[in-house]
Amino acid sequence: MKKFVAVAGNIGVGKSTLVSMLCDRLDWQPFYEPVSENPYLADFYANMSAWAFHSQVFFLTRRLRIHYELSQHPGSVVQDRSLYEDAEIFAQNLYLQGFMQDRDYLSYRELYETAVQLLPPPDLMIYVRGSVPTLMNRISKRGRDYERTITSEYLQSLNDLYETWISNFVLCPVLTIPADDMDYVAHSGHLSLIIEKIDEKLTGNEEVLFEEDEVARAGKD
Repeated sequence: MKKFVAVAGNIGVGKSTLVSMLCDRLDWQPFYEPVSENPYLADFYANMSAWAFHSQVFFLTRRLRIHYELSQHPGSVVQDRSLYEDAEIFAQNLYLQGFMQDRDYLSYRELYETAVQLLPPPDLMIYVRGSVPTLMNRISKRGRDYERTITSEYLQSLNDLYETWISNFVLCPVLTIPADDMDYVAHSGHLSLIIEKIDEKLTGNEEVLFEEDEVARAGKD
């Protein structure tokens, strides 16, 4: 049976790498966010308070369309970053920082929540959890120029929102991967363990966790 799996997590935690490796191993279709021009982005960076709402509505509209298309895909797909993160993490963070007015944010949330009720959820949400030191280390290693200004404080604020969101997420089963303890690039055993846990989750086992001893054993492969 086809499956729709979404991978969520903070900047630098290793979502795209995990999507690629899972799809190579499982012969599923990866889906990465397409590069397209947000017509509000230049205005947003020039005046965040004036254009945050417009920019986030554009991103949300695109995410909603992509989510629907993936839910209708004939084969199994793994999505790099979910539509839920746009609203629950990034738009909310802009609001908390004072870049979105109350009425704009409430309108945005109403649009988001109404749309989510009408869309089929993924079959599984994979949440890759990483501490700020892990995120900063991985961001530094990949050396992207546009990420050099990301601060540990910003990552922590996003982590706090991620933790609140995922602890209340009930639309589909969630598998949480402890990124601080697992390196699926360096250790094939970690990737195999993740795939094993995904299979357990997709076959209905709700009590799926990564135990310390099995993570340690898998890390020796």
